[in-house]
Amino acid sequence: MVLDSADDERLNIFDIDADAGVYGLSEYATEIFQHLRQAEQLHRPKTNYMRKQQDITAGMRAILVDWLVEVADEYKLHTETTHLAINYIDRFLSQMAVLRGKLQLVGAAAMFLAAKFEEIYPPDVGEFVYITDDTYTKRQVLRMEHLILKVLNFDVAVPTSNQYLKRYLKAAGADKKTEFLAQYLCELALVEFDCIQYLPSMMAASAVCLASYTVNGKVWDETMEHYMQYELQDLVPCIKRLSEIFTAAESHPQQALREKYKDAKYDCVSKITAPTSFPFDAMDADSTEEC
Repeated sequence: MVLDSADDERLNIFDIDADAGVYGLSEYATEIFQHLRQAEQLHRPKTNYMRKQQDITAGMRAILVDWLVEVADEYKLHTETTHLAINYIDRFLSQMAVLRGKLQLVGAAAMFLAAKFEEIYPPDVGEFVYITDDTYTKRQVLRMEHLILKVLNFDVAVPTSNQYLKRYLKAAGADKKTEFLAQYLCELALVEFDCIQYLPSMMAASAVCLASYTVNGKVWDETMEHYMQYELQDLVPCIKRLSEIFTAAESHPQQALREKYKDAKYDCVSKITAPTSFPFDAMDADSTEEC
């Protein structure tokens, strides 16, 4: 099905909501994602918060995220739970100075909170004490959870890049390998502190773009632009940064995500070689034609 466009009769945009909608509500899909785009502006961490942290570094944060990936894998938690936990951590650290000895406590409490919000059967608090090798008590985890909720004003239903992926992948006509690679790229970005400068919608769009090009050589088309609500040139800085992360993943000190996505159930996408070039230079800045 092709949508008519009042602005440009030449557009060839396929209606991705015609057959099945988000959460089975195809007639509300556009409004749902418009709401997410507004909400992501309200619930983003401060991009410079690490400058004000006296006792922790971006490297320590990377170690924490890597550990949380392992925790999620151990307890079979949804990918969205990890994304939410990292959002809570970054927003909390944007407001509160934390000693390095308490950073893992913040991470454990954030994951506990995210699991209770996202999972049907979340691990109980005792499991989160256990995974810290009893470094903290149940009381400490629960008190930190309460503090996180207060600092976040109880705003725990927030957009993540993972929430955009399914729609953007459908707009790109992606296959399973592309889907798994885009998921992997979005999770790799969670490890890197500087990636919080990119909105979740932009990160998801960039991940789909890079994954689609890596797997199938496809970069962009009118349907992708219509549903992602970005022009390709807007995504270029994020795609380039994501490409750098993808290329460096093999030698990165934190390897939990590469190990996770080596599994056959993810089509072994972490074994894929990152592309050495991207056809930006060959594109006209005003063109949205598929390369």
